Amino acid sequence: MWVSAIVAYLHYLSFMLCFGTLLLEAFHLKQELNLKAAVKIVIFDALYGISATIVLVTGILRVIYFGKGSDYYLSNPFFYTKVAVFLVVGLLSLYPTVCFIGWVRDLQQGQVPTLELAKLKRLSWLIKIELAGFTLIPLLATIMARELGIN
Repeated sequence: MWVSAIVAYLHYLSFMLCFGTLLLEAFHLKQELNLKAAVKIVIFDALYGISATIVLVTGILRVIYFGKGSDYYLSNPFFYTKVAVFLVVGLLSLYPTVCFIGWVRDLQQGQVPTLELAKLKRLSWLIKIELAGFTLIPLLATIMARELGIN
């Protein structure tokens, strides 16, 4: 029982960290970046990636070992919708992550990365879409937990 509780806790905590780090990225992402803000964005994105990985791993553990059983999840269409939203959010995060990784060399040399307006808008929109996706996931989980849509 303790392991199940810890896995559930890590699942929820890492989900909140994903959302929080995305909010921080969105807050710090501006066209006129300074060195400190750019470093923070790279760190937040790394934390986002780590926490998203923990969400995925603990989610798999919950489905297979510590949740209501794989039959419960795999027979629920809202489970598949929730997983699909998570995967779409993950795919959308690839572009910002690749961009932020590209900043690392400049940051190591003490230079502020340049950010064109078009790229800033693209990054900003992607992060906002990711945040919207992360607001849908708990709704889908709540619907799934109440067995709505199951005949």
